[in-house]
Amino acid sequence: MEYVRQKIRDVYDFPKPGIIFRDLTTMFKDPRAMHIVGWDLAQLYRDKGVTKVVGIESRGFIGGAIMAYEIGAGFVPARKPGKLPADTVRADFEKEYGTDTIEIHRDAITPDDVVVIHDDLLATGGTMAACYELVKSMNPKKVYINFIVELSDLHGRDNLPADAEVTSLIVY
Repeated sequence: MEYVRQKIRDVYDFPKPGIIFRDLTTMFKDPRAMHIVGWDLAQLYRDKGVTKVVGIESRGFIGGAIMAYEIGAGFVPARKPGKLPADTVRADFEKEYGTDTIEIHRDAITPDDVVVIHDDLLATGGTMAACYELVKSMNPKKVYINFIVELSDLHGRDNLPADAEVTSLIVY
């Protein structure tokens, strides 16, 4: 993982002074880093019976789709309102500057599914917590939560449900 960590660019004072933005786009463009991330994500869940991977818009689509492919699971996009063409279920959640909404197709998850919800980065945890509750409301057998990067100083895990099994490949 040290190779992958070195490929993540630190952008200082973005989006505002005092913030260090962990830019994963520089990691995504590196073929070796992507291979390592894809392999490590798959290894976490290869033997857990996962049938669906939910990727959160938009960077969660990258690692989520790779993981789904590698473990032989289906991929479900969690999107902003109005982006999915069929009947959806939705969850509203608080963000730093107001509220937001996430949706998935109503028929995306069944009670027979074992699900991994994936996003690229855990910061405050609001989006993931909402997506987790949305997926849980569809009554799958099990739900896991996964990130490539976790920013531990923002205590995002504290905002995730206590019953959630959370893994991150890299923790800052």
